[in-house]
Amino acid sequence: MTALHDMTVGELLANYKARKLSPVEAVDAVIAHIEKWEPRLKALYAPDFGGARQAAKASEKRWQAGEPQGSLDGVPITIKENIATKGVPVPLGTAATDLVPAADDAPAAARVREAGAVILAKTTMPDYGMLSSGRSSFHPLTRNPWNLAWNPGGSSAGAGAAAAAGYGPLHLGTDIGGSVRLPACWNGIFTLKPSLGRVPVDPPYFGRAIGPMTRTVACSALLLAELSKPDARDHMSLPPAPIDWSAGPLEPKGLKIGLHLDAGSGLPVDAEVKAAVESAAKKFADAGAKVEPVAPFLSPDMLHLQDLFWRVRSWVDFSALSHAKQASVLPFIADWCRGGADVSGVTVVKAVANYMAIRAAATGATQPFDYVLSPVSPVPTYRAEWETPTNDVQRPLEHISFTMPYNMSEQPAASINCGYTKEGKPIGLQIAGHRFDDLGVMRISRWFEQARGPQKPWPQPQ
Repeated sequence: MTALHDMTVGELLANYKARKLSPVEAVDAVIAHIEKWEPRLKALYAPDFGGARQAAKASEKRWQAGEPQGSLDGVPITIKENIATKGVPVPLGTAATDLVPAADDAPAAARVREAGAVILAKTTMPDYGMLSSGRSSFHPLTRNPWNLAWNPGGSSAGAGAAAAAGYGPLHLGTDIGGSVRLPACWNGIFTLKPSLGRVPVDPPYFGRAIGPMTRTVACSALLLAELSKPDARDHMSLPPAPIDWSAGPLEPKGLKIGLHLDAGSGLPVDAEVKAAVESAAKKFADAGAKVEPVAPFLSPDMLHLQDLFWRVRSWVDFSALSHAKQASVLPFIADWCRGGADVSGVTVVKAVANYMAIRAAATGATQPFDYVLSPVSPVPTYRAEWETPTNDVQRPLEHISFTMPYNMSEQPAASINCGYTKEGKPIGLQIAGHRFDDLGVMRISRWFEQARGPQKPWPQPQ
């Protein structure tokens, strides 16, 4: 029998329904597993195991009465700390934040709570979510469960690590430039960054998305069915759509698939990463897809201007802090923010226009294809103590040239494991689709999940 902490959402629900397992047993087992990992992994913030056990007991009573509250009743979940949950402070990864309890659940937290999911804890993130790393001035250093010397990625650092380590089947992250896809890539799990507005966000912002982070595509699909329900607080959200998230795999036969191996900027693609992505593309071709190359479309100037835009945005917030609070921000992030202090108004306008230029370039390059395959990251994961793969505040975004454009273009993009380096580091395949084709990306990901073959066993507590 599968260990309780390793069970998928579908397995848990089937066992609850058959009364072979109770939510109390499942939640207790996941908590026991977390307690073996967490002293060294450090993926969690504000764990509430007492509250989780109470919620599990209430769920158990509903299942015994044959009246589950919703589609996720009794299923354990963690939520990234910048997604507000009522009564829990939202530090945004930084020691500079005043810890004020959140007044209400954010839309995503409200949907999973309504569906009966059992919230175990929040998960860690770096300062202001502006690093692809587990480094933070507020949280302890979050590590990668495949090897504690490795980085889990970010900014959904704790969520990615928790999913791979078996902290239950469901985890929620956020993404504005790669922040669910990069940790999914480096932890060997699955995620979807949905089309902008598919999952309501509060507050919404250019490119900001919330996505499921899970070990299987099916678990993410079940979570998306709840997350995609409407919430008026997101004034950029899409109209409700009757999406059958449970739809089966999409066969590649007859599809036109793009293979994007040169982003046009950023770090060069590592040889082992390239080989793994090419091997994945061959599976699509062998299944009857027509695979053709995608030309580079993100120039170094585009990447630089996006960096400047985010620096200026962050400098506005950073400069409003007292000197004492500024001193409490992670030094790397503080230095990065200061890089936006003296940017001219003309350059800021160019950076805003660059958002639309990236959007146009991404949609133009991908339009001829049904789906586009690429690396998620050009490089495998790196040292846990580093802030970025370059560890250079002057070159902080060199690893997001494959992921960030799809935030600007609002296209759905998934990360799914497609191999491992010789050291055993997971390698993520990005699958991007046309805007609004979230279901298609999920279905083709389901196909690849079956076609890719056996994966390494999940890491065990170290």
